[in-house]
Amino acid sequence: MDAPRYGWFGDDFTGATDTLATINERGHRAFLFLGVPDAAHLSAAGPLDAVGIASATRSMGSSELRTAVEPAGNFFRALGVRLVHYKCCSTFDSAPEVGNLAVAIETLRPFVDHPTAVILGGQPSLGRYCVFSNLFAAAGDETHRLDRHPTMSRHPATPMGEADLRRHLATLGLESVEGIHYRSLDDGARLLDRLASSEDEAVLLDALTQEHVSMAGAALRRMAENGSVLAVGASGVAEAFFAARQAPTVAATNNLEVSQVLAIAGSLSPTTREQVLASRRYRRLRIDPVTLIASSAYRDDVLADATKILRIGDNLLLHTMSLDGLTPDAADISLALEGARLVSAILDQYPVRRLIAAGGDTSSHLVQTLGIWGIGFAGRADKGVAVSRARSDRTDRDGMLLILKGGQMGEPDLLDRFAGSVDVEHLS
Repeated sequence: MDAPRYGWFGDDFTGATDTLATINERGHRAFLFLGVPDAAHLSAAGPLDAVGIASATRSMGSSELRTAVEPAGNFFRALGVRLVHYKCCSTFDSAPEVGNLAVAIETLRPFVDHPTAVILGGQPSLGRYCVFSNLFAAAGDETHRLDRHPTMSRHPATPMGEADLRRHLATLGLESVEGIHYRSLDDGARLLDRLASSEDEAVLLDALTQEHVSMAGAALRRMAENGSVLAVGASGVAEAFFAARQAPTVAATNNLEVSQVLAIAGSLSPTTREQVLASRRYRRLRIDPVTLIASSAYRDDVLADATKILRIGDNLLLHTMSLDGLTPDAADISLALEGARLVSAILDQYPVRRLIAAGGDTSSHLVQTLGIWGIGFAGRADKGVAVSRARSDRTDRDGMLLILKGGQMGEPDLLDRFAGSVDVEHLS
């Protein structure tokens, strides 16, 4: 089969599935693996224009991150991929010790021909705007400079105290980054020359409008004709590289089969809190995060309560946040891991066919626990939120419908729209 032109590595599963949706919606064939695939799984995915690998590097230290990324670089190089995309969060949140983007760039650089990485700073379609190298992000009806964003400036793991992405990347170890601002993007020949001749470690492109994304895409495609390229950014990179064409018919969420839903909300973002509070089609079961980590007996009790709710036919929403706003919440990777083990144990006892996870770390660790080897595109639930279909060697999990959503993504009624039409009394 023809080699895929495009390969993406997702630093978490929520963003990786959004890129999967973005490419498929443009009429191109894409599939997402949960690791470097063997020959049998690669063949099972069929002919592809783009191939992705999902990971959890956003929450990894530098050594672990290198170990995860390097095999993907080898895989993309062996396939002959022309553009290697390190898909990071649209807010570029990372830290020297956690999910370091500079380490990812340096790890992937030897596997491409062009020595300079191209960073696309914004994704206007998602409310992310980069102007004069500074990143702005929407929150509800307001748009904030990133260091003043109500969520990202206070992120529990990687708070963003700098909106200038050049300065941010310098703190991560990428000190030589040239900023090309939006007023210089409209001359395609000059932009291509600057990208191709740059001697910096990376070039950062503004993206204030969708037209700027298209201009970046034209330059990336031309660069890729003369050698493979490393690009960094959100799903805007896929929007840029793949010009839209007649898309195949895909299922919308309201046309997918209706069955019971198991949901877990591990994100602490205000958006996810609003979605949990708005849910009316679930029994809600709060998990105490500290006790879940510390006590196996507590985990067994939650498991028993959860399976009891599912066995009577209700949808179930597990959440770790306090909904009254009176008690502090905490985010921890160990909580994401324990939550993943809990959900897997619930599915072992009661295998539902629809699963939704809110939060990047929650989603990433959950999917890795479920024995899934790949993810295909099934539909779009919301802006930045894809519906995916799991592929697994386990028959009870093969074909399961998944929503893996970032904490800030989705409208308030997202959970209920995925659940179907049966209202149930919920528990707080």
